[in-house]
Amino acid sequence: MTTRFYMPEMSLMGTDCLKELPKEINNLGFTRALIVTDAVLVELGLIQHLTTLLKDANIDYVIYDGTKPNPTVANVNAGLALLQEHICDFVISFGGGSPHDCAKGIALLATNGGDIRDYEGVNKSKFPQLPLIAVNTTAGTASEMTIFSIITDENRHIKMALVDKHMTPIIAVNDASLMIDMPKSLTAATGMDALTHAIEAYVSTAATPITDACAQKAIELISVHLKTAVHDGKNVAARDQMAYAEYLAGMAFNNASLGYVHAMAHQLGGMFDLPHGVCNAVLLPHVQMYNAHVVPERLTDVARFMGGNTTELSASEGAQLAIRLIKELSAQVDIPSGLAELGVDRTAFPALAENALKDACGFTNPKQATLEEIISIFESAY
Repeated sequence: MTTRFYMPEMSLMGTDCLKELPKEINNLGFTRALIVTDAVLVELGLIQHLTTLLKDANIDYVIYDGTKPNPTVANVNAGLALLQEHICDFVISFGGGSPHDCAKGIALLATNGGDIRDYEGVNKSKFPQLPLIAVNTTAGTASEMTIFSIITDENRHIKMALVDKHMTPIIAVNDASLMIDMPKSLTAATGMDALTHAIEAYVSTAATPITDACAQKAIELISVHLKTAVHDGKNVAARDQMAYAEYLAGMAFNNASLGYVHAMAHQLGGMFDLPHGVCNAVLLPHVQMYNAHVVPERLTDVARFMGGNTTELSASEGAQLAIRLIKELSAQVDIPSGLAELGVDRTAFPALAENALKDACGFTNPKQATLEEIISIFESAY
């Protein structure tokens, strides 16, 4: 069986690595960027870390800062119009998963045309996107290096999963100095998102020895460093290790894909406009309880990666330990305990479940579920 492994051509890692980016842009011959970000990063002045470097290197740019926390079709269209108006020859995304996902949609339409809805699903495009450089300011989504983009269709009130090899950024930048001022709640949510990526990739039916190695190291690093990054945000070492962890988790799920946690979380975000990482964190132990029936050995490995002692445990007991450790870590970083706390309407579960079963992320879950089983998982997470 043939497997494929996707990741950016280049990744800049480590504190202050952003300073190296203008040289790489000049080497590539790009001249005018569309910077895709959000209004908060502009208001806080964080965008100046990037724009000052671009100015000093005589690289022109225009800023699109309309990206919503759950980027929409309208966001993609607005950014594309600005790119075309200013004849930009490349795109830079600056922020977390939302700007990166929005930028991927813009860059893909710039070369392929049509409507972003046309590309929902797997590898629907014909041509590589306009060159995209992704500068990360959070440690969680890994969108800066993956083939995934999640765009909200406002008309259908769902999140579309676009999985396309042509959306891989050419350069990913993970500079821990950009993450120092990330709020505690966002640090926790994105960190648990990264843990979800690693665990879902590890139990995926498409896992390989390469993705297993990436997932294992990511789980180990998150288990050690997430609590410090959340409660001592100025700790540069913890921030740096979390940046490596989320990138490794991205390498894992970018190539092994995901499971029902993400398939279900996308629907919650699309219908109720909830934070993606929080939805993942709430659902993660409940989906793994469902998966424990078929992959207890894999979940026992997860327990061991998280620091649990599994020596005397059966596979079933090891899986339960993993689920308990996930819940404990989630509580230690102040993640809400259930969907009720997020204001989710239980009457929406059938519709959410129906859409979740259509989400491409669920296709590699270790056990395929019925509609009733997905509804039951939502109920258990309530």
